[in-house]
Amino acid sequence: MDIWEISVFVVYLLFMLAIGVFFFVKSKNGGEKSYFLGGRQMGPWVSALSAGASDMSAWVLMGLPTSIYALGLGQIWIPIGLAIGYTISWILEAPRLRRFSIVANDSITIPQYLTNRFLSKSKILQILCAVVFLLAYTVYSASSLKACGTLFHTVIGIDANIAMYLAALIIVSYTFLGGFSAVCWTDFFQGMLIFAGMLIAPLFAIGMLNPETMTDVTTVNANFWNPLTSWQDILSGLAWGLGYFGMPHIIIRFMSIRSQKDLKKSAVIGITWTAFIVFFAAAIGVVGLMYLGYDENIKDNSLVFISMVRKIFPGIMSGVLLSAVLAASMSTADSQLLSASSSFASDVYKPVFRKNKASDKEMQWVGRLVVLAVAGIALVIASSPDSGSIMDLVSNAWGLFGASIGPAILLSLFWKRFNIAGAVAGIAGGAAADIAWLVLFNNSDASVIYNIGLYELLPGFVFGMLCAVVVTLITKKPDKAVEELFDKAVVYTDTEVSEEAAAAEAE
Repeated sequence: MDIWEISVFVVYLLFMLAIGVFFFVKSKNGGEKSYFLGGRQMGPWVSALSAGASDMSAWVLMGLPTSIYALGLGQIWIPIGLAIGYTISWILEAPRLRRFSIVANDSITIPQYLTNRFLSKSKILQILCAVVFLLAYTVYSASSLKACGTLFHTVIGIDANIAMYLAALIIVSYTFLGGFSAVCWTDFFQGMLIFAGMLIAPLFAIGMLNPETMTDVTTVNANFWNPLTSWQDILSGLAWGLGYFGMPHIIIRFMSIRSQKDLKKSAVIGITWTAFIVFFAAAIGVVGLMYLGYDENIKDNSLVFISMVRKIFPGIMSGVLLSAVLAASMSTADSQLLSASSSFASDVYKPVFRKNKASDKEMQWVGRLVVLAVAGIALVIASSPDSGSIMDLVSNAWGLFGASIGPAILLSLFWKRFNIAGAVAGIAGGAAADIAWLVLFNNSDASVIYNIGLYELLPGFVFGMLCAVVVTLITKKPDKAVEELFDKAVVYTDTEVSEEAAAAEAE
C-alpha cells in the first residue's frame, strides 16, 4: 500500500464528485432535455473526448493489453477494427444522426429517435430498445465496476467487492446529481488522463528495457509476432468496429453537439484520440511482456498496465497514472448508467406509464432511480465469481448493441424506403442472433454445438441487417410524411435549427 497512490485517488474522486455537484446546482431549473442531452450545447472538445472516454472503458487499459500480452499479435485486429469502425461512425453516421434527431421531433434518446423517425404512435420500438439497453448496459457496467475492484484490491489491498461498492457510490453520485453535462465533463477530463497514462507508461518501459534481461516473447508464445493466426481472429477483431454504429452511449454524443461545424472538429479530435489509444493499448501488451515477463497472475487478473506502472514509477506518479484505469472505468460506467436511465425514463415510463403527462422534474427523478437500480444489479453481476473476465463482459455487451441497434440506425439514416416494421425486425433479429451465436457457437462449455470461435457480433449484425431489409421490402412502404421527413433531414442546416429554436423560445 502506498500513501501517495491513495492520496491521488482520493483527490481524483473528490474532483469527479465536485463536477457532479456543480452541474446539479447549475441545472436545477433545467428540464428533461438538459439532464439527458445537455441541451445540445456540447462543444467539439468535450463531445469528442467524452465520446472516446465513454467508449474506452477499463478494458482498453486492462483487458485488451492483457489479451495481446497472453495471445500475441493475433489480437491486433481488435484495435484495427475499432479504429476503422470509429472513424466511419464519425464521418458517415454522426452528421446525419445529429440532423435526423433534430428533425425527428428533437429526439433526445436513440429509441425516441427511431420512433419519431417513422412518425409512429406505437411505442414498440421504444420498449424493445429499452429492454436491450437495460440488459446490455447492466452487463457493460459490471465490467467497469469489476475493473475498479481489481485496481483498488491490487493497489490498496482492500477486498475487491468492497472496492466495487465504493466506486459505484462515486459514479452513481455524480451521474445522479449532474446528468449528461456532468457525465460529459467528467469524461472530458478522464479522456485526457487516459491518453496521458497510455502514452507515458509504454514509452518509459521501452526506455528501461535491457536487452540482456528482457523477455524473448517467442519463448512464451512461438507465434507471438504473427498477426495472421486464424481467419476467426481476423474477422472477429475487425467485427468489433461494427459495434460503434449501435453503441448508444457513444452515438448519443453525436446528437448533443452544438453545431455541424463543431461536429467536424469533434470528428478530427475523436478519431485522432481513439487511433492513439488503440495503438498504445497494443503497445502496452507487447512491451509489457518484454518488460515484466510472463506471469499467470498478470494474465488472469488483467494487470499488465497496473504492474508496469507500479514497477516503473514512484508513488505519486504511479497514483496519477493508475487513476487512468479509474478514469476509464468511471467514464464508461457513468455514460452507460445515464443511457440506460434515459432510455427507461423517456421511452418507457413517460409514454407508457404516465401517458406523456410526467413533468420534467419527475422525469429527472425517475432517471436517477433507474441509475441506482442498474448500478445495483451491475454490482451483483460484477461480484459473482462466474461473471467472467473484464474483456468477456465488455465483448458480450458490445456485441449485443452492435448486432441489434447498429443495422437499424444505419438504415434509418441512409435508406428512404426503410420502415418501422423493418426496424423492429432488425433489432429483435440482431439481438436474438447475437445471443444465440454466443450460447451455441462461441461457448467453450457447450457440449452439443461446435465452438466456432467467431465473435458473435459479426453474424448477429449480418442477420439483423438481413431481417431489417427483408421485412422492410415485404411490408408497406413508409407514408409520404415519413419520406418528406427523410428528405428534410438530409439537407437540414444549423440556420434552420437556430431559427426554430428562437421561434420556440418566443412562443
